[in-house]
Amino acid sequence: MTQNLISLDLPAKTLEALDQAIAILEEVVTPFITLTADEVRGLVKMGGKSEQFCRQTLVVLDQNQDSLPPSLKLEEVRRDLAAFDAIRPRLLRLLEVLAKMQDTQTALGSDVLMASLEGYALMKMFGKGEGLEALRQAMAVRRPTKAAKVVAAV
Repeated sequence: MTQNLISLDLPAKTLEALDQAIAILEEVVTPFITLTADEVRGLVKMGGKSEQFCRQTLVVLDQNQDSLPPSLKLEEVRRDLAAFDAIRPRLLRLLEVLAKMQDTQTALGSDVLMASLEGYALMKMFGKGEGLEALRQAMAVRRPTKAAKVVAAV
C-alpha cells in the first residue's frame, strides 16, 4: 500500500466511551439554542474589537446604574457575558476534538480509497480475476465512461 496516513483500531469499549461522552454533552447542552442560518445572518455579532467595547461599556453602565432605564436589564447582560466567557474555552476544546476527528476520518477514507484504486489497477493489469467485472461496474459509478455519459444524456 503506497499510502497509510493512519492505522486505527477502535475497540467496542472505546466506541462506547465516546458514545457516552457525546450523550453527556447532548444532555448538558439541552438549554442551549440552535439558530437557523437566516437567524445567524441577521444577528449583530460581537467580535474581538466589539467585545472590548462591550466590556468597557458594561463597566461604565455599572458605575451609572441610577441613570439607566428599567428596560436595560444590566444583571441579565452581566449573566450573558459570564456565560459567554464560560463557554469560550470549552468551545475551543471541542472544536479541537472535532477537527481531530474530522482529520482522522478524512485520512482513513483517503487510505481506503488509495488502496482500493491501487488494488483495482493491479487487478486490471494482471487480467480478469474473480469479481473484476463487479469492480469495473463499481468503478463506473465513480468514474463514468464517455459512453455512460452519452447514454445518461439521452
